Amino acid sequence: MASTAAQLAGAVEACIKRSPKPSRLHAKAAHARALAAGLAADTFLANRLVELYSRSGLPCHALRAFRSLPRPNEYSYNAALSAACRGGDLDAARELLGGMPRRNAVSWNTVISALARSSDRALEAVEMYGGMRAEGLLPTHFTLASVLSACGAVAALEDGRRCHGTAVKVGLDANQFVENALLGMYTKCGRVGDAVRLFDGMSRPNEVSFTAMMGGLAQTGSVDDALRLFARMCRSGVPVDPVSVSSVLGACAQACAGEYSIARAFRLGQSVHALVITKGFGSDQHVGNSLIDMYAKCMKMDEAVKVFESLPNITIVSWNILITGFGHEGSCIKAMELLNLMQEAGFEPNEVTYGCSHSGLVDKAMAFFNSMENSYGIIPLAEHYTCLIDALGRAGRFVEVETLIHKMPCKDDHIIWEVLLAACVVHHNAELGKCAAEHLFRIDPKNPSPYVLLSNIYASLGRHSDASAVRALMSSRGVVKGRGYSWIDQKDGVRAFMVADDLGIDGGEFTMFSNENSIPRATEVYQDENCVG
Repeated sequence: MASTAAQLAGAVEACIKRSPKPSRLHAKAAHARALAAGLAADTFLANRLVELYSRSGLPCHALRAFRSLPRPNEYSYNAALSAACRGGDLDAARELLGGMPRRNAVSWNTVISALARSSDRALEAVEMYGGMRAEGLLPTHFTLASVLSACGAVAALEDGRRCHGTAVKVGLDANQFVENALLGMYTKCGRVGDAVRLFDGMSRPNEVSFTAMMGGLAQTGSVDDALRLFARMCRSGVPVDPVSVSSVLGACAQACAGEYSIARAFRLGQSVHALVITKGFGSDQHVGNSLIDMYAKCMKMDEAVKVFESLPNITIVSWNILITGFGHEGSCIKAMELLNLMQEAGFEPNEVTYGCSHSGLVDKAMAFFNSMENSYGIIPLAEHYTCLIDALGRAGRFVEVETLIHKMPCKDDHIIWEVLLAACVVHHNAELGKCAAEHLFRIDPKNPSPYVLLSNIYASLGRHSDASAVRALMSSRGVVKGRGYSWIDQKDGVRAFMVADDLGIDGGEFTMFSNENSIPRATEVYQDENCVG
């Protein structure tokens, strides 16, 4: 009997090591042989069967095999925990962990990491880490990396800081996995300064470190620093991978909305695209979608379409990015044509898809908006109300706008009221303009724009006393309108000046950014021998 058990255990072990994963048929056959030989209760063999089922993608069979054990040991529980987590049954995993007679670091790490990877259960991972520490167990680098990732996902800065302190106490703060997790946590919590200090203190930052730092800088508007960091990454010989390339393409896309000119952002994006081709990343789904997004935000829709058509695998994300690009460009007909093509290709539209159409075809926009909830069960978001109010407002259809704003749930979204107020300025609608402005007074009390725009509406209608009253209200509340800038894009940089500045005098202008201090040009980025390889 012992020799039979050993032979079966050896066969199961061989199955476990099969690449890329064990056969489900082999797993069931091994289990059948164990049952036939009367060895199903053998703890060692059953543990291997649990692991085999888990690796074969049969977590339910793994848990059944575990529950049939008369005397499960610590290894049995950990194998079952792994199976439950692999199968996504996190409730079962938590139940198993709670029922363990003795939990170790492996047990806690298995469940904590699975919860941290689940987008809607990251907070539970942070809470479970507290339970692990309450039992007196010290975290490993694996524990800290998982918990810090969860802290970043739910913006739990204070919990993240405590984890950082623990890492220092147990001597894991210099571990690269922990360092990268700390970078991610601080950037996701908006503490880019802390992330920069941590990054500068790293002895050997790798591609994960650079990518996390670039993403954090770009998200907080430090696009120039993000792009410079990418150039530094290339020059320092750190391997460039699809994730880092996607991150820097995102920074290029964001540059279009910042201080950069669209033309300059486009040139930077092109240089990164050249690097993508050189490195052979063109078939990567995330890189492809990032390229489409970058070209779309740079208003280069022909280039976006070329990348879209070259993708080996077009997903709903790819469709949404392209449709959104045409919508923002104002090509409503093209956006709707693409929406029809997407549906013909078998893709169901989602809330992102419906946020894409920039109005012009107002009735069509209304039909799309109404079909969201009625046909597809998609609850409209603030972005969708904004698009439709923009469409109706541009067309001067304010009766329908009033109906829409009365039923919308997102009454504290400032963009909706700004869009409505802008439409009221164009069509000289004082009544709705006053409504929109009053909402903006409440949401952003120190913003001078709604006061100025409402005053302009009254002035355009000859209601000068009302216009003066708005200006007086603005003054009494201490709201001040800043001086406006104009920009000139010259060869030696972008110049900004105010009204009455003398552009012939050096002291009357200043450089927002100049080519001498800018990030490396296209050739400097993708022809660097360390970067291109």
